[in-house]
Amino acid sequence: MAKKETVKNAEKLVEMGMKGNDASHDEAHVWRVRDLALSLAREEGLASNPESMEIVELAALLHDIGDYKYLRDPSEEKVVEKFLELEGIEEHKKVKILRIIKGMGFKDELAGLENDQLFPEFGIVQDADRLDAIGAIGIARCFTFGGSRSRVLHDPAIQPRSDLSKEQYMKKDEQTTVNHFHEKLLKLKDLMKTKAGQKRAERRHRFMEEFLKEFYEEWDGRA
Repeated sequence: MAKKETVKNAEKLVEMGMKGNDASHDEAHVWRVRDLALSLAREEGLASNPESMEIVELAALLHDIGDYKYLRDPSEEKVVEKFLELEGIEEHKKVKILRIIKGMGFKDELAGLENDQLFPEFGIVQDADRLDAIGAIGIARCFTFGGSRSRVLHDPAIQPRSDLSKEQYMKKDEQTTVNHFHEKLLKLKDLMKTKAGQKRAERRHRFMEEFLKEFYEEWDGRA
């Protein structure tokens, strides 16, 4: 586990840096990802390695600081790096934490992240973040984010995009909230990197499938 003082400072940074974000990417999301990541790490046998647990906890806490979707100032992209330096985090740990944060997004997977860039802590934090994007919480977050961007709820005339590039995904031109399930959320189960993450994703994935089935039946007046 990370040093208590460093964790407290990271938590303060999260509270300050994510202030004003909608509820899909607020501090509660970060606390859930941190808890999930530590839980997955224990299931994956990392509990006996304090250094790994420290990397997992700090990367999970800091993973959404400077998120491109909420970037208000270009300088925010360097906030995490400066924080780790001020906290005196050893260089090899800092490198791993920054690699996790910079490479864990779905947009980066679309760009083709090489497997040789992966290491246990990376998969654990990424899986934790993706677990929070699916299931009941994922559904709530998806509609919260769509509403914050005044996105259309559903339009049968607008089909989900297939074979998305990183650039297309980031633009989200003329897309609906429900299409986001098909373009991203339903794909996450098969992109889990850890066995613990894969196991937990199964239940959350089924819940989303059941939700969408009911949603379409109600939309069409069949239920």
